[in-house]
Amino acid sequence: MNLNEIKQLIDVVNSSDLQETIIEEGSFKIILRRFVTGTAVQMQPGHSIPATQPVAPLAAQPTVSSGNAAAPGSLQQPAEPQSGLIDICSPIVGTFYRSPSPDSAPFVGVNDTIHKGDVLCIIEAMKLMNEIEAEVSGTVVEVLVENGQPVEYDQPLFRIKP
Repeated sequence: MNLNEIKQLIDVVNSSDLQETIIEEGSFKIILRRFVTGTAVQMQPGHSIPATQPVAPLAAQPTVSSGNAAAPGSLQQPAEPQSGLIDICSPIVGTFYRSPSPDSAPFVGVNDTIHKGDVLCIIEAMKLMNEIEAEVSGTVVEVLVENGQPVEYDQPLFRIKP
């Protein structure tokens, strides 16, 4: 893949609602992710090429909430979160998957310790698999969505105790 093809891919992502795209050709892998300040191209060895066009900021940042929640560990529609917990919300509309494949173990479960950047789940949107990463370190208190369930933009997926 040459530089012009990579620039064309960046333009396609910038002109769409995609938050992440992964393209693999043989041993070459490129990941395009939309960030608050722009889109960066990440190549396998860790090189990156900054995009020339800024993109809209993501509104799906984790938010600190207050209130009471149901029993930790239950899969349910979100109620009111407990004080001091952080909601990890969906950055896109799609289908929620807890594991990379149907016969694999979930990425995370209740009471698992996570670190910033760990993959929490996958959201499929338009046949693209988007890995949702932890934006904070902590412990998973609740998984709020069932496997295979459709999710909306900014819908809480996990509750994390920092």
